[in-house]
Amino acid sequence: METQFTIIQQNRKVFYQFLKHTPEEALFTIPKGFNNSIWWNIAHVVVTEQKLVYGLSGLPLNIDSDLVEKYQKGSFPQGKPDKSEQEGITKLLFNLPEKTKTDFDNGIFTSFKSYMTTPKVELNSVEDAIAFNVYHEGLHLGSIMALARALKN
Repeated sequence: METQFTIIQQNRKVFYQFLKHTPEEALFTIPKGFNNSIWWNIAHVVVTEQKLVYGLSGLPLNIDSDLVEKYQKGSFPQGKPDKSEQEGITKLLFNLPEKTKTDFDNGIFTSFKSYMTTPKVELNSVEDAIAFNVYHEGLHLGSIMALARALKN
């Protein structure tokens, strides 16, 4: 599992670079032909990791329920978030995967509710959820890269 946690940390560094180097207005812009923004994709991966790993393990999420509602699967951008939310998501981008790794290493994930993902990958363990999260974050990194290209044109 060490490799999966390393990949997640590397993905999160790339996401952070988009947060840091994308003009603020562009972070929240939804280009023609898209249904979300760079910001939404980043906040969405923060929420999804929690839902996949903690939620399916029957454990409380380490994120506020209002963020879950705004950025979970099936949600859509709702305008520009306030500075507090922006700063919070930026911190969670790194803090949550570190906590997940620590909790995994400490063996707190003792149960798991099987789940069929949208791409028809069945998750039957926390290890499956962590591995699928790597895939999920990669998909959203691709979306962010496409959004960034669209915004430059």
